[in-house]
Order: sequence, then C-alpha cells, then structure tokens
Amino acid sequence: MVMMYIAAIIATGIVVVMLVKKMDIKISLFLMGMLLMYIAIFSGREIAIKEFASTGVTWLDPLKAVADQFKSIITSSGFIILMLGGYSSYMTRIKANDLTVRALLKPVAGIKSIHILIPVVFLAGNFLSLVVPSASNLAIILLATVYPVMLGAGMTPMAAAAVIATSATVMPTPLGSDNVAIAAELAKTPEFAGLTASDYVFKYHVLVSVPTLLVMALTHYFWQKHEDKREKGTKEVTAREEQLEEIPGGRLYHTVYAVLPLLPVILLIFAFLLQSIAGITITLSVEVSVLFSFVVAILCEIARTKNVKNPLEDTESFFNGMGGAMPVVALLVAGTTFVTGLQSIGIIAALQNAMAGISGRGMGFVLPLVMVLLTALIVILSGSGTALFFAMVPLIVPLAGAAGINVLALSIPMQLAGNLLRAVSPVSAVVMIVAGSIKEDPVRIIRRTAVPMITGVVFMFAASIIIFL
Repeated sequence: MVMMYIAAIIATGIVVVMLVKKMDIKISLFLMGMLLMYIAIFSGREIAIKEFASTGVTWLDPLKAVADQFKSIITSSGFIILMLGGYSSYMTRIKANDLTVRALLKPVAGIKSIHILIPVVFLAGNFLSLVVPSASNLAIILLATVYPVMLGAGMTPMAAAAVIATSATVMPTPLGSDNVAIAAELAKTPEFAGLTASDYVFKYHVLVSVPTLLVMALTHYFWQKHEDKREKGTKEVTAREEQLEEIPGGRLYHTVYAVLPLLPVILLIFAFLLQSIAGITITLSVEVSVLFSFVVAILCEIARTKNVKNPLEDTESFFNGMGGAMPVVALLVAGTTFVTGLQSIGIIAALQNAMAGISGRGMGFVLPLVMVLLTALIVILSGSGTALFFAMVPLIVPLAGAAGINVLALSIPMQLAGNLLRAVSPVSAVVMIVAGSIKEDPVRIIRRTAVPMITGVVFMFAASIIIFL
C-alpha cells in the first residue's frame, strides 16, 4: 500500500514538473504510465484495461496496453480530432478562414463608442475562435486588424490589449477537441451512452459557457473603464499598420467562402434544432458534418476556378492537416496510458474509497473545487490551458463516481477553468504575444485580464454546481 502511494506521488510529481516547465509531456505521460503498469505487474496486479489480453510475455504487456489505447482512441474521438484538423487546414489553404475573419470583424470598425467596443470585440473574438481555435494565432490576427481600429476609436492600448488577450476562451463548439474528447469519454457510461460532441455542447456546456461569456464581457467593460481612469496619462503606443492580405473576388465568392469554415457548426446546430424542436430524428455526427462540408468546399473551388485538377491537388492540405492534429490525439492516448497506470497500481480505487460519502454530507462541491484550483495552479504556472484537462479526461468519470456527483459538475468547471485562466498566466503564449506586440510588461497585461477572467471562473463554477450538482 505504501509503495502504491509513493509510486503515484512520484509519477504525478514528475508530470506536474514537466507541465510547469512547459515541456512536452506526452512522452512523460507514456513513460510514467508504463512504469506504473510494470510496478502493478510485479506487485501481482493486472493491467487495468477491460478484457485486456496478455501477450504472454509480461514485460511486453504495458507496450501492448499503449497500442490498444491508440487503436481505441484513434477509432473514436481521435478520428474526429484528425478530421477537424484536416478541415481547418483546407479552409486556410483556400483562404476561406481569412474571409470569415474579415466578415466577422467588419462591423466592429463601425463602432465609435470607446468602451462599448470592449465587450463587442471580446464577444466577436470569441466567436472567431470557432474559425481560429489557437488563442495565440487569433491574437496575432486581432492585433493586425482590430487593434488599430480600437486605438483609432480612442481606446487605450492596454484596454485593447486586454480584450485581445482574452478573445479565445469558452466558446461552445462541438468542433473543439476538448469537447470531442470529454463527450467520447462520457459516451462510455450508461448515463450518457451515445452522447455526441453536439449533445454535450448544446445540452450542457452552453448552459454555463454562454452566460459566462456575457458576464465576462460586462466585467471587461467596467474593469477596463476603471483601469483607464486609474492609469490616465500613461503612455500611448503607436497602432500596428499590418492588415490581413487582400483577397480579390466578387461578393458571392466572399460570402460563400466566409460561411464555409462555419458550415460544420451550422449543420450541427441545424440538426440539433430539428431534433429538439421539430422532433425529427436525424443523427449527424461531427465527422459526417465535416466530410459534407469538405465536399461542398471542393465543389465550390471547382466552380470558382473552373478547373478540376488544381482544386483536387489542394485537397492534399486536408490530409496534411490531419497529420498536424496527431499530437492532440497522442496527448489523449498519453493521458489515458498514465491513468491506466494509476488504476493498475490501485490508486484510483483508493481515491474512490477515500471520497466515498462526500456528497452524502453535502460536500459534493469539494472535488470540483479542488480540481479547479489544481487546474488554476498548473495553468498559471505553465501557461497551458488544455494539457492538464486532456491528461485528466480518462479520470473524470471515476473520480465523479467516487464522490457520488454528476460528472458534468466536474468536467465542465475543470474544462472551462483551463481555457479561462490561460489569459492570467504571464508565461502563456497569448499573453507574451500581446505584451510583445504593444511593448508592455506581461504583468501589466495580466492586471487587465485577471479580473474579467477570474470573475468568469467564479461565475462558471457557481453556475456549474447549481445546474449539475
């Protein structure tokens, strides 16, 4: 028993150190997971995989366990993530993503009220994260396009920077890899059997994320206004002159191609509404909506270019993009491997026994609170908003079951906290990009982002507990 706890603490400590030092933790998770499996085997335990078939050679079994996890995840949530990576890459190739960004940001230029512009840009930026999921890439685009507009309207550089640094947070989308991963994990349970990413987002996630976005937008308005008054007279910074590349073409081309990156989301929302309101049974998965949208995009390219050869050659970017998404899948497998190791040595069962009865004493909020605080610590120190969540995905269901609480009361707060608190970390890529672009100290940026983001975390945690616990 003592060996079990020592092994678990050391392995977890190594993973946490890797996260804090911003090192790639995939190999660390794989190695620690396999090491824990070896410890379990030599302690007389079995590898904690349902219906695991041994190779017949003990020292090869942990390697087979990793291979089995790869096959299991790649054929489920992993395949969806690869498809999304491919579609995003193809949208970039045909410049559809650029046109979507232009279409969504154009109305912002017409708003002249300085502080009203703050929540508008914040919400518009979050909507843009559907098309540009990378927080740092989105910040670069907004710095080049919206930042000069905000300064031109009379907004201070610090207020504009704070809004841009927080533009990618908790937008509810079934195309998000974190939503795909947790939905696939929940679908394995009897309570959520058959759950899709669309169901998870539109039935549960949205109940917390949308009000949270509105609360943060309102908080941004008052906090930036307060800070502008406090810092009155501080130095101004020259606006950036860069703009998105001009894309020639008529109105029809711009309109259709601006819709293409959002088409999978539109299809999923339409299918969900048909099923919820009209009672029409239609099962549209993320991968089917992406494939349909991919075919539509190819046909649009053929019609636009009046050529077949070049558009078909460009589809190679879809498959290259699938390859580019493989690190996310590998992280999922690595996290599952690590959790399998913890389960194999018996630590998960011990945690379940230790937490038994918590909810019966009216303390069901303790586990979600502890996990949110752990997420906050790791994200602020490492700057990574999703690494810990992906590593914990396989553990969320058993932990919630042990505490006797609804798994959504654990998954949603932990997931949303990671995405929100990224903008409060001085070492996160998005904060460093924004600070470097306006030549300011990251700590000053964080002072501007901390209040809206922490308010969002507190609100979403309270909402999650009220709704799901």
